[in-house]
Amino acid sequence: MKRARVAVGGAVHNAYEYNGKVKLVDGRIFAEDEVEWLPPVKPQTIFALGLNYADHAKELSFDAPKEPLTFLKGPNTIIGHNASTKRPEAVTFMHYECELAVIIGKTSKHVKKEDAYDVVKGYTVANDYAIRDYLENYYRPNLRVKNRDTCTPVGPWFVDRDDIDDPMNLSLRTIVNGQVTQEGTTKDMIFTIPDLIEYLSSFMTLNENDIILTGTPKGTTGVNVGDEVITEIEGMGSLRNYIISDQDFQKPFEGGA
Repeated sequence: MKRARVAVGGAVHNAYEYNGKVKLVDGRIFAEDEVEWLPPVKPQTIFALGLNYADHAKELSFDAPKEPLTFLKGPNTIIGHNASTKRPEAVTFMHYECELAVIIGKTSKHVKKEDAYDVVKGYTVANDYAIRDYLENYYRPNLRVKNRDTCTPVGPWFVDRDDIDDPMNLSLRTIVNGQVTQEGTTKDMIFTIPDLIEYLSSFMTLNENDIILTGTPKGTTGVNVGDEVITEIEGMGSLRNYIISDQDFQKPFEGGA
């Protein structure tokens, strides 16, 4: 089942996909553009992977890592489907990154690879924007690269684990202004989902609604103000996002009382 969290009439609702529309648990049905989309789960710790696809590492002129290159992201980065991401005025290289997001389902420690999927709740689509102006080297994807407000759209749907036959064989793609700019498959990950869960849980506790962003394949290019960016993963739907300027993002609310 594809599930979501949306806001309607000032209240937050759990919902699910119904014949191409959004059906609230109270039975009301809305078109996609009639609701405000929230991140499909309330995230706890957010893990991100650098260079987890060899073709992407090569694209950036880096060697593939010998162990998972992981770092953390703050909740300030996360936004939902159809939301806007601000592009800092002074930067030159702002790139999208279509990524499979793995959502942990229960408190876990020292999980073996063969048991890893038992602790997975489900999956969603993520677009983990990077401000590469500040990338020093692949060992140091510092806060200014990956922890910008609004720079990690996720959604629209949360897809149950059992509804995805093989998460390590899914196609991914990014579409910018109607043009396909990135294509890949999760089978090209260097470190698989079980690898990552075993690695992370070997030295820290994983908790329900922790999110692991599993990296992106080659094909990342720059985005500019006014762009529509859609990231898609097979079986999980399309995550739409819009790029806006700092000035537009900071405009005061002018609505009536």
